[in-house]
Amino acid sequence: MADAAASIYRIQGATGAWEVVIGLEVHAQVTSRAKLFSGASTEFGAEPNSQVSLVDAAMPGMLPVLNGECVRQAVRTGMALEARINRFSRFDRKNYFYADLPQGYQISQLYHPIVGEGEVTIEYGDGETKSVGIERIHLEQDAGKMLHDQHPSFSYVDLNRSGVALMEIVSKPDMRSPEEAGAYVRKLRSILRYVGSCDGNMEQGSMRADVNVSVRRPGEPFGTRCEIKNVNSVRFVQAAIEYEANRQVDLIEGGGTVVQETRLFDPDKCETRSLRSKEEAHDYRYFPDPDLLPLELDDAFLEDCRASLPELPDAKRRRYEERLGLSHYNASVLTAEVETARWFEDLLSHVGEQHAQRAANWLMSDLFGALNRLGKSIVESPVSPRQGAELIGLVTDGTLSGTLSKQVFEIMLETGEDPAAIVEARGLKQTSDTGEIERVIASVMEANQDKVAEYRAGKDKLFGFFVGQTMKAMGGKANPGVVNELLKKAL
Repeated sequence: MADAAASIYRIQGATGAWEVVIGLEVHAQVTSRAKLFSGASTEFGAEPNSQVSLVDAAMPGMLPVLNGECVRQAVRTGMALEARINRFSRFDRKNYFYADLPQGYQISQLYHPIVGEGEVTIEYGDGETKSVGIERIHLEQDAGKMLHDQHPSFSYVDLNRSGVALMEIVSKPDMRSPEEAGAYVRKLRSILRYVGSCDGNMEQGSMRADVNVSVRRPGEPFGTRCEIKNVNSVRFVQAAIEYEANRQVDLIEGGGTVVQETRLFDPDKCETRSLRSKEEAHDYRYFPDPDLLPLELDDAFLEDCRASLPELPDAKRRRYEERLGLSHYNASVLTAEVETARWFEDLLSHVGEQHAQRAANWLMSDLFGALNRLGKSIVESPVSPRQGAELIGLVTDGTLSGTLSKQVFEIMLETGEDPAAIVEARGLKQTSDTGEIERVIASVMEANQDKVAEYRAGKDKLFGFFVGQTMKAMGGKANPGVVNELLKKAL
């Protein structure tokens, strides 16, 4: 069992405590219309083998041509991770055979990657933070995809993905729990989406992780690691780490030895299983690709990349806290995903920064709750930021009470109408007419003379009863502040 109270994930084995050591190699598909070395489309979901150029299919005599946009996206990603950008980088051939690799090698970068060391700051638990080191980011081409379920006797190959540009983002072995690894993947995905260099859709395979796990006694040198390939969700990353760490502890304590190997994670059984022995760099016979010149980046290109970066999630969160006065929690939620941050910024542009707190509360409670109920994302919201701002404005100026605003909001979700039009058409405007409210209060008190006597005898809690009865009698349209003030006088 892990020690849940500790920030470091400890596994209590039969012979004592163990510590898990985790490093991640995240493969992020670069956002570009064309592949890394050819002009073939990268669009997801096309018919098998319909987006394959002669270069992707490794036809004789075909030469790769580097896609400059992929280079730009990798550099921008490195800058967002505060990493060193290498002005000189080089492509290597990684030689191995697999049926979905037409060339018999993968063009990658081993010895001279485009991006060097950087870091990602993660937040987990009760506000704990930690820096996870980035070892490097290198560009490489993806392989195709094997289809094993199309025929009882044969496997098929789809080369649409062959040659698609990937950034391999290699972390240092700095993580010590499944929770930290999950927080790292979420934060990295958030940054990539802000930058626009990867869409982060793990379910479509455009972002996936190879998870390196080893165990050791606390304070001892690193143990032998196993690599779990192609894990495609944050939940599965955490489950794979937990299973694999416990497997290694059980193996060692049972007198066995952990073998360095590549394993697969089975999400149905929630376990890892052996795939093959782990290759070393020399097994791939790396050498510089003779068809590609080394890549050299000049000052103008680097300056253009830096100027194109947006405000990143940590900077945006700090601005929301310091300038808008939002709580750390609210600011963190609103900046975690770029789509949410954009929606909130649009809402704020209509409602004004002076109402940021009210806007944040409405977005996080009313809108998030409705979207969750409808099974929609914020980009699919039936209510636009302009309409949300209009609804908040109607509450702010006293046209709507909190109760009425919720009624109007439900109608907006159903019909897509503007809130002002709904209020006008359905007569939902809040009333502050003191004469009308006083008449209703008088009738409520007349109907409940026994409770009036109890209240005047000291039973103060009955005040809420009179407020509720008055609001009910007025169909929720009375201004609650006016009702409270007039009730106090009448009672």
